[in-house]
Amino acid sequence: MKYVIVIFPPKRIQDFANSYRKRYDSHYALIPPHITLKYPFEADEEQIKEMTKELRRIAAETEPIPIKVTKFSSFYPTSHIIYLKVEPNEVLERLHEQLHSGLFAGEPEFVFVPHITIGRDLPNAEYADVYSQLRLQNVHFEETVDRFHLLYQLENGSWTVYETFIVGGKETGE
Repeated sequence: MKYVIVIFPPKRIQDFANSYRKRYDSHYALIPPHITLKYPFEADEEQIKEMTKELRRIAAETEPIPIKVTKFSSFYPTSHIIYLKVEPNEVLERLHEQLHSGLFAGEPEFVFVPHITIGRDLPNAEYADVYSQLRLQNVHFEETVDRFHLLYQLENGSWTVYETFIVGGKETGE
């Protein structure tokens, strides 16, 4: 089965992102706005049991995660993805590192650029038009999140929560 590890930002950031995603993101119906900590990976039932134990340990040792969204940006020319930039910070960086070492060992698929995708799969002209307008907007959100999530992919391509991990040593009760 395919899994991914993400942070869902607070509701007001999700609402802001969704106001653009519903029009510009082909994955809008598949997953809520999120910050990807570990890109999709395959795991069987036994592996996922071990991984969830390790994720609980990592969560217990992680402090609340500051999320600061500062602007619209793009991965152009690598891709036409438009995103909300999440400023890197020590907590996010350490969490990302832990999710690519030990039990989760493996080189990340991409350099870690914390972000919330709001547009993808746009034709060249539309991408250029949309991005040129969005990058002029002022964006500023500062929030703190206290959890991250392990999701799994359903047959229809959508993602659903497998388990939520509360940071700072609190149990989820799940």
